[in-house]
Amino acid sequence: EIIKKELAIQVAERKAAGKKIPHLAAILVGKDGGSITYVNNKLKACEEIGFESTLIRYDDSITEETLLKKIQALNEDKSIDGYIVQLPLPAHIDEMKVTLAIDPKKDVDGFHPINVGNMMLNIPGFVPATP
Repeated sequence: EIIKKELAIQVAERKAAGKKIPHLAAILVGKDGGSITYVNNKLKACEEIGFESTLIRYDDSITEETLLKKIQALNEDKSIDGYIVQLPLPAHIDEMKVTLAIDPKKDVDGFHPINVGNMMLNIPGFVPATP
């Protein structure tokens, strides 16, 4: 809670100064209860600290190609500072292919191999929230 309050102050200061407000996007595929709760908690935290957030929901039947196109669009979208693709994904989608498609600079989960390697070498960047 202390960190959230500190972040809220910093975001408010950025906003007052006319600076860009951080924007997190989350891709949620399917109806896994745990995933829905996790993503909703992330979006709630964004709201509490003043970040912008976008939830992108897809049905279990989404094709891997469609999901990868959306990831590429998020990689190129300058209004999005970072995003997560909530796992698990449906069995017909290759999670490794999806992870590799995420721009490491926008990989908030820290799962991209570049970010995992940076973590192992103690290089600053996104790191996984859980080991």
